[in-house]
Amino acid sequence: MMNFKEFWTKKTLIGLGLGQVLSLLITATGFASNDLAKRGINAPTSQSFLNYVLLAIVYGGIMLHRKKPLKAKWYYYLPLGLVDVEANFIVVKAYQYTSLTSVMLLDCWSIPSVMVLTWIFLKTKYRFKKVFGVIVCVAGLVIVVFSDVHAGDRAGGSNPLKGDMLVIAGSTLYAVSNVSEEFLVKNADRVELMAMLGFIGAIISAIQISILERSELRSIHWTAGAAFPFVGFSLAMFLFYSLVPILLKTNGSTMLNLSLLTSDMWSVLIRIFADKEKVDWMYYVAFAAVTVGLVIYSGGDKEEDQQRADVADEDAERGKRFDEEAGLGSRNRVIVAGSSKTGESSKHDVAGTSVAEREDLENKNLEKDEQGKKS
Repeated sequence: MMNFKEFWTKKTLIGLGLGQVLSLLITATGFASNDLAKRGINAPTSQSFLNYVLLAIVYGGIMLHRKKPLKAKWYYYLPLGLVDVEANFIVVKAYQYTSLTSVMLLDCWSIPSVMVLTWIFLKTKYRFKKVFGVIVCVAGLVIVVFSDVHAGDRAGGSNPLKGDMLVIAGSTLYAVSNVSEEFLVKNADRVELMAMLGFIGAIISAIQISILERSELRSIHWTAGAAFPFVGFSLAMFLFYSLVPILLKTNGSTMLNLSLLTSDMWSVLIRIFADKEKVDWMYYVAFAAVTVGLVIYSGGDKEEDQQRADVADEDAERGKRFDEEAGLGSRNRVIVAGSSKTGESSKHDVAGTSVAEREDLENKNLEKDEQGKKS
């Protein structure tokens, strides 16, 4: 059993700190979107545009400095960019209809969505414990929807049910984006992924803004109060996109899931203390259900990772033995080829050391038979 000192290692402390930074960044994006919605500003694509531009400039510059070709085909990033832009658009749009707390809780729908997509496309197998955790999580999401319908005007939106459905749809698209990113990261490169996602996302966002949000942008009275949430949202999103791979590399998905779970806590605190709004009691029940579900879902990853590591060690050991046997076989083939007649070397090449062993046994058996006949 791990003791206290073994748990509070430098790696764990860094992971906890970075995880809370990511959690606060997600909360900051939600708070910025909620603030813009209260000001009557409805330009969700424009909010994400600067984030994609920053990704394209920063990570694209790194790629140009590397001067290396793309590891994945450029057109693989087209559907990813489209899905990611529309996911951000739909979720930000939901703030026009429902509350900040509902968006933060319902965003957890991406977890069961990822689970289903990885099971179908990446052939990932899940144990019953993880499935049960997802069921508990979904139960909490159902409570959120019911709470918004029940609370009515206290939910903090003009049409809570419509907003909740938008968040669930956006979270499903986030799941598609995450699974696609997982596939591309394994087959390409993190910097390449961020650069291409930023480049294509910026182009798609610009096209969508020119079609859907030109009149909205013209009608905005650009004061410091209106510009600050726009810029803050983009910077928070850029930092979030950049830091998530670091946490995944150092501490794994369990730390990420549990860290992002606290964003719901931060959103509730913001709503209670900053906005002076009353939170319906069913939100606390939903939060508890989502918390329990995510803990059940995330728990046990360390044991599974250790099992995978053990399997990898066994594979490495088998590979090492195979190399040793291959080397021994090649030496025997050289010896046999040097002492054999022409045409017999191919037989020794196939059999290796086993041929020599069989010959020794046959010679011993012949000697025994001759001795038996003499006696």
